[in-house]
Amino acid sequence: MKSDSQLQRDVMAELEWEPSVDHADIGVAVNDGVVTLSGYVKNYAQKLAAERAARRVAGVRAIAEEIKVRFASDPKTADHEIAGRILNMFRWDVTVPDDKIQVKVENGWVTLTGTVDWFYQSDEARKLADKVSGVSGVSNLIKVYQKPAASDIRDRIVAAIKRQADIDAGSITVRADGNKIILGGKVNAWNERRIAERTAWAAPGVSNVEDDIVVAV
Repeated sequence: MKSDSQLQRDVMAELEWEPSVDHADIGVAVNDGVVTLSGYVKNYAQKLAAERAARRVAGVRAIAEEIKVRFASDPKTADHEIAGRILNMFRWDVTVPDDKIQVKVENGWVTLTGTVDWFYQSDEARKLADKVSGVSGVSNLIKVYQKPAASDIRDRIVAAIKRQADIDAGSITVRADGNKIILGGKVNAWNERRIAERTAWAAPGVSNVEDDIVVAV
């Protein structure tokens, strides 16, 4: 008697062998000899052909047929299609190091992992993934590589803030707690607060920014 794993391999091989079936989007699961077919095909004829192909495999006791017909004009929202489109968008965007980011899609939910050098790279990857049709949500678990010392990060941010023409650098305080930056002080407008925060995020190795700057009323 075949094991479920062997039966799964045989059914998948038979689907691949059947010339009238595009097996790329068909999933096969087996439990106690019961085969479940899922995924998508382009027409009803392929749906029937896939079922016939599975039935003729020795050891199949029953079939649960959950294949859906999806026409060429329908949106491509299978998990592997979503993952492929996200990877393509990463390759097209020069700000995203696609070789450092891994993508997982499960029931439309995207999980991003990996390690990048800059926060903006992680943030841009999240924004790109969120734009893809069929995505129900994004978990951004990408880490920012923690390389510079805290004092070095602080000094770089202070110097960068001082270079900004539209902000009074003397009224802003910068404190580093590991790779977390705490901004304080008082500014005259929300725009100055946003500039300071954006400058802090731009420093290499920063993984968190706590903005406690007060805007004068």
